[in-house]
This record gives sequence, C-alpha cells and structure tokens, in this order.
Amino acid sequence: MTRPRRKIYEYGFAVDETRVHIKSDEKAAIREAVESIRSNRKRLVEYVRENPKFRYSLEPVEVEADSPEVVKVMAEAAEAAGVGPMAAVAGALAEMAMEAMLRCGAKLALVEDGGEVSVSTDRPIHIAILSADPSFSGRMCLEVTEEDCSMGVATSSSRFGHALSFGDADSVTVVADRASIADAAATSICNAVSGGDIEASILKGLWRAREIRGVRGAIIVRGGRVGLTGRLPKIMKVTDDWQNHGTTLIETQRLL
Repeated sequence: MTRPRRKIYEYGFAVDETRVHIKSDEKAAIREAVESIRSNRKRLVEYVRENPKFRYSLEPVEVEADSPEVVKVMAEAAEAAGVGPMAAVAGALAEMAMEAMLRCGAKLALVEDGGEVSVSTDRPIHIAILSADPSFSGRMCLEVTEEDCSMGVATSSSRFGHALSFGDADSVTVVADRASIADAAATSICNAVSGGDIEASILKGLWRAREIRGVRGAIIVRGGRVGLTGRLPKIMKVTDDWQNHGTTLIETQRLL
C-alpha cells in the first residue's frame, strides 16, 4: 500500500562555527531541534570555559555526574572510541536535537551538524558519502530506511575539514547506533588508517571499527581503494558507476 505524500520541512542556520541543516515532517519539531542545539551548545561553552581540559584533551576525560547532558554524551562517546571528547561534539549536538524532534512527534527527524548526521525516519532517505577522493565523493549514498533507525552517520578525513587527524585516509564514514558514537569513532578510525601500505592501512582501520562499541559499520577510502566492514545501510549509486573511475573495492570478507 502506497503511503500518501506529506510535506517535508527544512531549515538551516549557523551559530559561530556550527552549521546545521534540519529536515522533518513537523514544523514544531524543527523549532525544538533549533532550541536543543542552541541551549546545549551554550551549556557546553560554559562548561569548557570552566574545564579547559575537556576541550583540549586528545584522550577520554572523566566528567562529573552533575555535568550538562551534552558533556556526558560526548564523554561517553569519547570513552568508547578512545579519543578526546571534542571529537564527538557535532554528533552529540545533532543526536540530542534529533531526540528532541522525536519527543515532539516527528516521524522524520534528521539533523546534520557540519556533516555529522543523526536521523530517524519512517520513509527511505538518502545520505551522500563525501570524500577527498574525487572518484568516490558524491557518487555513492546510503539509503536509510525505518528498519535502520535511529542511527548516526559521521565522516572524518585527513585531507579536508577542520578536525584534527593523525591518519592518512581520504575519508572514513561511520554508521553507528548514535551520532555521537559515529562522530568519535570516525576520528579514531581515521587515525588508524596510516602508513605507506594503502591496503594494510585500510585493514587497520576496519579492525579498529570492529573494536568500538556502538559502531555498526564503516567505509574507508584511501588512494583509490575502498574498504567496507560491518552492517551498513544499502549503498546506492548517485551517478555513474564509481568503479569505472579508478576506484577499487576492498571486500573485507575476502581479505581478512
């Protein structure tokens, strides 16, 4: 049975370095998401002002039980991925805003904060995969369905973006139970993709992805090669077949 089409609303805004795009079937839910991001970001800024270690640490940081919820979400994700808590900031803000939308009754709730996505949907939607490798970037997307949700998607790269990375990956895209986990895990996995042997470095990243609690799957792109692991939504072509552009698919089932 075909469901009747319903209007989808979109809204974008910026707060300093935070760039947000929101999509929902409920106008009120979008207002809730905006308020969530603004208020949680304010609480985070105030906390960091009093606790500078939380901002600059490259390792997990233990936080107090009475810390703001956004701080606790970031700290939990950082602990799972073994990175500093700021590696989870965009994902955490998106995740909490998406949850606020669901409490408001939204059936489609998508929040993208600087490329990190938190989503719950009752209809298929598509999330494009971007990379520093032009033969791959924008040519593939994830088809996210109701059965996949809720979930988070995050991408980290050693080649573009403002996030600190110690690896060599063109991109690492992570699908996780939560956007905060996806965000922190993408940084951790990206750091693991290093060394002169491209294929070996991708495999190191895939193994790292399997070690992080809450990660469902990962897509790693480096030097014209792609590695996949875990349980990913359906991957679809956006344009013509990306394998015709010099990209080699690494099937981890065969290589590991």
